[in-house]
Amino acid sequence: MTARLPVFPLATVLFPGLVLPLHIFEERYRALVRHLVELPEGTPREFGVVAIRSGWEVAPASGRVVPGSSEVQLYEVGCTAQLRQVTELADGGFDIVTVGRRRFRVTEVDHHWAPYLTAEVQWLPEPEGPDETTGQLAARVIAVFRHYLGLIRDESGQLTEQLPEDPSVLSHLVAATAALTVADRQRLLEIDDTAARLRAELHLLNREVALLRQVRAVPVPLAELATAPPAPN
Repeated sequence: MTARLPVFPLATVLFPGLVLPLHIFEERYRALVRHLVELPEGTPREFGVVAIRSGWEVAPASGRVVPGSSEVQLYEVGCTAQLRQVTELADGGFDIVTVGRRRFRVTEVDHHWAPYLTAEVQWLPEPEGPDETTGQLAARVIAVFRHYLGLIRDESGQLTEQLPEDPSVLSHLVAATAALTVADRQRLLEIDDTAARLRAELHLLNREVALLRQVRAVPVPLAELATAPPAPN
C-alpha cells in the first residue's frame, strides 16, 4: 500500500513511539504546519521524518527524484511524526511536539507538488506481539543498556527504572537514546524484525561499553567545554 506524505528531512532519525520536539522557522515548513492544523477533525495530522544522508537542497528541473540519487541524498526509510502540540510564535514560526508513529520506505520525492517536500511512500510491516525469543533478547538488552548507562550517566538508576518491558518499544527506545551515529540509528530503523533489531543493539551496546572501558572517558558536550574553568597555571 502506498501513500503521499509531506516530508521533513532532518539530521536525526525518528522511531515509533518516541517524542520529537521541533522549532519550525523555515517558511515552507511553516506552511506544512498550517496545512496540518487546518485538516478536518479526525484526519491524521502527520508528516514523514527522513534522515539526511548528505546535501539535498538542489532539485532537478523535473522536481522528481529518487532518494539516494545525486540530487537528493535522503535515506530511504523514515518514520511518520504525528502532530501532538502546536505553539505559534510571534514571528510566525511554530514550536511543535510530535510523536513517531509508523515506518515507511520512500519511493519517490517530489519538490513541486507543494511548497515543502512530499514523497510517495510504502508502509513497512510492524512486528506482531512478543514471543519467547524477543522476550529473552529484551532482557539481555536491558541488562547491557543499564550497564552502558551506568558508564555514561550519573543518574542511570533513575532512567533504567523507566525502561519498557515490551520488546518492540524497548528496541526503539534504546536505538533513540544510546549515543549512536545517525548511520547506526538508521540501520536499526530499517530492520523490520524486533528480534533482529535487539540483536543488532546488543552488538552496538557491547561495542560502546568496550570503548568506554578502554578510553575511560565520555565525550563532553561543547556547551560544557565552553563554560569549563581554565586550567591552573
